[in-house]
Amino acid sequence: MKEIIIATKNKGKADEFKSFFKKYGVSVKSLLDFQEVMPDVDETGSTFEENAALKAEEISAMLSIPVLADDSGLVIDALNGEPGIYSARYAGEPKNDQANLNKVLQELQNVPKDNRKARFVCVLAIAMPGEATVFRTGYCEGEIAFSPRGEHGFGYDPIFIPQGCNYTMAELSAKEKNEISHRSNAINQLEDWIISI
Repeated sequence: MKEIIIATKNKGKADEFKSFFKKYGVSVKSLLDFQEVMPDVDETGSTFEENAALKAEEISAMLSIPVLADDSGLVIDALNGEPGIYSARYAGEPKNDQANLNKVLQELQNVPKDNRKARFVCVLAIAMPGEATVFRTGYCEGEIAFSPRGEHGFGYDPIFIPQGCNYTMAELSAKEKNEISHRSNAINQLEDWIISI
């Protein structure tokens, strides 16, 4: 079976990748699957692309195998693109999904429904020893709800309503979410590459 390493320690994200790659017969390991402690790569880039490449390239250089990393986040028009690349740490350190979500709702408390447009962005970087890093970008357009709803997903899912939906991401099943998510849209662009590995 083909295998790919996903440069993440986020179990929710790793599970999504496992689900996506299963149909291609590709086994997925994340950094959580390694007995030795894998380093946290400093995300010092100023864009999703730079941060994804930093993670993929550093782990690929360590393991000498292809590594896929993603950098993703929530971009809100009314907040001038925030939280953007700081989505995971929007409310500060340590990372806290609930605190991040609360901060977004607070920042938008006086913003009407028509001005709550937002999108999830996912940039995938695939680093392979001796080859140029490959990038793919996926989006999921939508808007920010006025309060959290739903028990599924992670991160900002409880306050993000995908375009054309009456439900938040967190109210969708994993299968429904995977059909429309930014990560799914990015991964679907990798099909030729997946088949070739």
